Amino acid sequence: MQIRLEQLGAHLSKAGPNGLKPIYTLYGDEPLLAQEAGDAIRAAAREAGCTERQVFTVQGAHFDWSSLMGAGQAMSLFGDRQLLDIRIPGGKPGKEGSAALQAYCEQAAGNDGVITLVTLPRLDKTQMGSAWFSALDQVGVTVRCDPIERQALPQWISQRLAAQGQQVEPGEAGQRTLAFFADKVEGNLLAAHQEVVKLGLLHPPGTLSLAQIEDAVVDVARFNVFKLSEAVLGGQTARALRMVEGLEAEGEAAVLVHWALSDDIMGLHKARQAMDDGKPLGSVLRELRVWGPKERLYERIVPQLKLAATARLVNAASVVDGIVKGLPHPAWPQDPWQALMRLTLMLCKTVTR
Repeated sequence: MQIRLEQLGAHLSKAGPNGLKPIYTLYGDEPLLAQEAGDAIRAAAREAGCTERQVFTVQGAHFDWSSLMGAGQAMSLFGDRQLLDIRIPGGKPGKEGSAALQAYCEQAAGNDGVITLVTLPRLDKTQMGSAWFSALDQVGVTVRCDPIERQALPQWISQRLAAQGQQVEPGEAGQRTLAFFADKVEGNLLAAHQEVVKLGLLHPPGTLSLAQIEDAVVDVARFNVFKLSEAVLGGQTARALRMVEGLEAEGEAAVLVHWALSDDIMGLHKARQAMDDGKPLGSVLRELRVWGPKERLYERIVPQLKLAATARLVNAASVVDGIVKGLPHPAWPQDPWQALMRLTLMLCKTVTR
């Protein structure tokens, strides 16, 4: 049974000590949220009488799955319930592990003396459709722990502040404050959490002003090239330029940033070419392997593009490719990052026309 992360607390409270599921599975690539969810499940397990805890970390192809099966069958030394904490950092248990997890789920369904917590990284579609993951989901509760997207970050910060009795000013002033806060911590949720806690230590419960938050919050934003792609295709010019600056400051390779931008440029150009040849956009995007949030952005952008505009972008990307590899161009900045900023601005302007 899959539930949303925000539903976990209510589920654990409603279940009570005697109503917990035999298995809880956390998966996703946001460490802070996974840690908090795991802590909540472990606390609920302690209240349910799990006085013993064993941790199993599955790494490599030589994990002893029989030890896990044995632990799931063994009684606690003191006759109490026990918590088995299984961690699979690679997200792929392998053929032997898949069979063992399915057998373990069958065993766990009839054993109320053991509660199991399984922690996994982000899973792809194949992994989520696997027999072992389906077995975990059928016997227990699965919870996805994904990063907080930029547009949802102000609300998340507001909720965290409210939990410690603080809030920003009402109206537009408060929205600007939350936007400033989000800009400073984007891509680094652990740091965002730490900054919220710091505000709770620095100021009493009540309303926080922009000046107070500006004085307290450190710029700890962390960016990656994939989020840059979403910002550019979304026409978020100011955010995209800020991300390029942030990637430079973090020591990211200019060639990698160029690859991300040029990949989108070539994707848009090929999609527009295919549509001009009479192909439906849906099949074109499947051929180009464009899916998820980017697919929705392409569906909005490509029909409005002109092939001449995407051709200009392709030419610009070729010029910048030379610049980041040490080949200057007389009409472009010699500094690779300045050239990347210009290419980013060109792409943003093109997708928003």
